[in-house]
Amino acid sequence: MSRLLICSEVDLPSVNMRACLLAKGGWEDIGSDGTCDYMMKGDTAMMSMPDMHIRHELPDKEAEKFGIKVDDIVVMSKHSAKSGMPALTAHPIGNYHENQYGGREGTLAPASSALMTDALRRIVKYNAEERNQTCFEVTHHGPFTEKPIFYIEIGSDESNWGNMTSAETLANVITDLEPDEDAMRLVGVGGGHYAPRFSEVALKYRVSFGHMLPNYQMENRDDEDIVRMMRMACEATGTKTVYLHRKSMKKPEERRITGLIASAGLEQVQSSDLEPLQ
Repeated sequence: MSRLLICSEVDLPSVNMRACLLAKGGWEDIGSDGTCDYMMKGDTAMMSMPDMHIRHELPDKEAEKFGIKVDDIVVMSKHSAKSGMPALTAHPIGNYHENQYGGREGTLAPASSALMTDALRRIVKYNAEERNQTCFEVTHHGPFTEKPIFYIEIGSDESNWGNMTSAETLANVITDLEPDEDAMRLVGVGGGHYAPRFSEVALKYRVSFGHMLPNYQMENRDDEDIVRMMRMACEATGTKTVYLHRKSMKKPEERRITGLIASAGLEQVQSSDLEPLQ
């Protein structure tokens, strides 16, 4: 596999993660395309861009034009939240509706489900002594890419973004990634933005989560739009299997969403259907 790591020069955690990776040695400067700079270490390329990654559309195509083979993408980023809580997160990208923060309207980028799930497990393992929130976030923001992609982030405000211990932790996660490509791929439906149930399931069972469709994206949406979003999430994850966070919904809404999953031609699984992690 050929992996593309993306660093934004205007994103402090991104720059710090890059510094930690470069400190491990073995990187070769392979030049610039006039906009972005590139380094290489084995099958991994690192792209450093002058602008913010969420609005830098199709970075994979740009890297390929420079001559780099891209199979999957990891974007190193800050995470912003009003809570200011220290956090290490991973999430898929795209927009179910508007594209206020980059990407294409009503379009999801392909999910790097096995890689992202392995990243979450390593974040939790490597962060054992730190007081960070560690979890998935649901699908949100740009950029659009044609190759599978996920974001790995340090949050949640200026007081946390410069934390070099967190940067080192995520640099180690990125270095050690070993995705289980044979694990059952799932789309998560329901719950909130920080996806506690899907994070919990990923830490207990041999699954890989791709796109996640939270309750707030489905509020005040008609059946047709919800089915559209679920199908889109499944297509961009490469699966027809859905895990529903049932306890995040009232019973009538759970029954409605369960019916829509079936009407969309998708399969719903529960924890009892899943293989525990060894």
